[in-house]
Amino acid sequence: MSSLPVDAVIPADSPVLSIAPLGFPWPTVDPFLFCVHHDDAYPAANAQNGPAATLAGRDIGQDFSRKDGWSMYHGSSVPGFPAHPHRGFETVTIVRKGLIDHADSLGATARFGGGDVQWLTAGQGVVHSEMFPLLDQHGPNPLELFQIWLNLPAASKMAAPHFTMFWAQDIPKFTATDDEGRSTDVAVITGRLSGASADVDAPLPPPPDSWAAQPDADVAIWTLRMAPGARWTLPAAMGKDTRRQLYFFKGDSVSVAGQAVQQASAIALRADAAVELVNGAKTSEFLLLQGRPIGEPVAQHGPFVMNTEAEIRQTFADYQRTRFGGWPWPDAAPVHTSAPGRFARHPGGAEERPEAGAMDAGPAVSSSD
Repeated sequence: MSSLPVDAVIPADSPVLSIAPLGFPWPTVDPFLFCVHHDDAYPAANAQNGPAATLAGRDIGQDFSRKDGWSMYHGSSVPGFPAHPHRGFETVTIVRKGLIDHADSLGATARFGGGDVQWLTAGQGVVHSEMFPLLDQHGPNPLELFQIWLNLPAASKMAAPHFTMFWAQDIPKFTATDDEGRSTDVAVITGRLSGASADVDAPLPPPPDSWAAQPDADVAIWTLRMAPGARWTLPAAMGKDTRRQLYFFKGDSVSVAGQAVQQASAIALRADAAVELVNGAKTSEFLLLQGRPIGEPVAQHGPFVMNTEAEIRQTFADYQRTRFGGWPWPDAAPVHTSAPGRFARHPGGAEERPEAGAMDAGPAVSSSD
């Protein structure tokens, strides 16, 4: 990505409201709370599903160093995020490369990746782990994912926890081709891409207590991939009160409503205006987040998001007392067996396997940390 500065001179009548360089995490606006892009070039795996490389020089348990192009995060032998609690919001995890092993205090477990999405409504409280098992002992193990936090309105903050899997093959996708035959590919995690096709105009339903499930919330989460030189017009959102952020995270340059952008950027857009995107000389990729603001007070302390400080104090007391149901797994960072297939087992035992017969491991776990 070019190191040229963001062009901050924006005409007053432009649908582009602001352009800011991407940092860590990415800037968000109501109804979103947090967005992070993990892009790790993990090496070959060892027999324990961790990196076959020395961990010397890393702050194990708090490794966000990107040393050698990857981090261990809070993992000690397998990278990832061992058991941690949430209350009052939702996590949407889009795994573009690699795998995540999920386990939670509800007894649910999953392995997903390669375009799959997990949508977890934390609601009144859940503890979960997200580990990144490395399975290839003979070659690299790249991992790329987004994790997005979507706030819950006060009426839903104490909803029952719930997780939904959107398997890659079920996510609506659309390809637009411009007059020169150059393509723009859009994956619609949630939200309507009107006029594109019947499939994309009827996206997968978000969890029932989600803000995204409200018909007038206008929530959209899309990923875009533009071929070199491609042109595509991002359609207007439903309402003028909707907020829209377009994250340009891979590529050389792009023109957004005539505004040149030449480095990784968060681009705030007027949501009620269609915006033409003209890609530069290299393939570019984007994440779009939009939604009508919830417009309620936000009190946040780490993994807890409520409306008042008193509710945060009550959340800490509840977690200390109940541990949000306890932890039924053998350790804080369970990793599933080394078979590569994807699956999900929900609370109560209902099971999904998007690749029938692709794995025989089931939901068995092994210790990692």
